[in-house]
Amino acid sequence: MRTSCRDRSGPALAALCAALVIALIAPSAWALDATYQVLPNATSYAARVDIEDTSSYMFADTDLLGENVPITVTNVSLIAENGTAVDFNWTTQWSAPSSITFPQGNYTVTYVAPLHDNQFQGSFLSPYNVSVTLPGEYDVRNPLLAGLSPGANVTRFSDNTTQVTWNQTQSFNLRFYDQAREDLLYLFAEFMIILAVILLMPFLLMRKPPEG
Repeated sequence: MRTSCRDRSGPALAALCAALVIALIAPSAWALDATYQVLPNATSYAARVDIEDTSSYMFADTDLLGENVPITVTNVSLIAENGTAVDFNWTTQWSAPSSITFPQGNYTVTYVAPLHDNQFQGSFLSPYNVSVTLPGEYDVRNPLLAGLSPGANVTRFSDNTTQVTWNQTQSFNLRFYDQAREDLLYLFAEFMIILAVILLMPFLLMRKPPEG
């Protein structure tokens, strides 16, 4: 018996619908990954960034106005999907961010860059799954000292390292602190409480007792 057109189109339509449903409920599967490790003393970080269908990569940060700010990088490597290192060419212009060029394709770029004032931020042209790992001496759980851009998920591990992640984001911002800064905050809070008690004490002593 010949299969009707309706019978043939049914499975194809069902497969198309299933693909659309999967794309809607699991969009993060298509996002690229950017992984950062803050190094000891928080003066630099190691980056590992996936790039897709491109032939260049620019080393830059973004300022408050969204402009590209050159960053100095070291230990740069370009890794192909099969895990092999790929040669690249440097392009450097005065007062402009450095960049590397290479054959069009999908790669992972790794490098080390400086970090200042316990502040870390980044931006992308497409959604990325971002992960930032902090050494054990740093933390982000005190909202009075830390700053996290929306969508951040914080995990504290048994070795006291902290991992902050964002899913499918085109920008992230992270401010972290050390134990010394947290101790200073508590010391300041205690001082303010003592000062408040001293200022309120004369007022409390001058209050007349309620008449019987």
